[in-house]
Amino acid sequence: MDEKYGKRFDSFQRSLASLSEARERDMRDSFVLSGTSAKFSITFDLAWKVMKDVLVQHFAMTGFVTGSPREVLKTAFQTGLISDDRWMEMLKVRNLLTHDYDGKIVEEYCTRIVEQYLDIFAELEEKLQSLEEQVD
Repeated sequence: MDEKYGKRFDSFQRSLASLSEARERDMRDSFVLSGTSAKFSITFDLAWKVMKDVLVQHFAMTGFVTGSPREVLKTAFQTGLISDDRWMEMLKVRNLLTHDYDGKIVEEYCTRIVEQYLDIFAELEEKLQSLEEQVD
């Protein structure tokens, strides 16, 4: 894979490690909630962009109309890069969190981020590391 992918994948891994710290924090603290929300959005965006890189470079798929997250997720699912349809749910949550100005949605979804979505990100990380080993 190219240097751009390497940098983006490294950023994804660092963002995921940072987001994982939320497991150790008090989810009743508003600062922790807002930080978890922001880090989730960043991690999600890095994840789908890394998927797009892999789809283009490893799977030689270039038929993305707009390269939107939804298209990338659908294609990643079709190729087996991801195997969980909760990615679409995560996209919806990411979009909701982007427009959560009073913090109510953050409170609702932070537990789900920590208890479910972190594991889904970790599965992607493992899959991507496995693909890197195959290429090397």
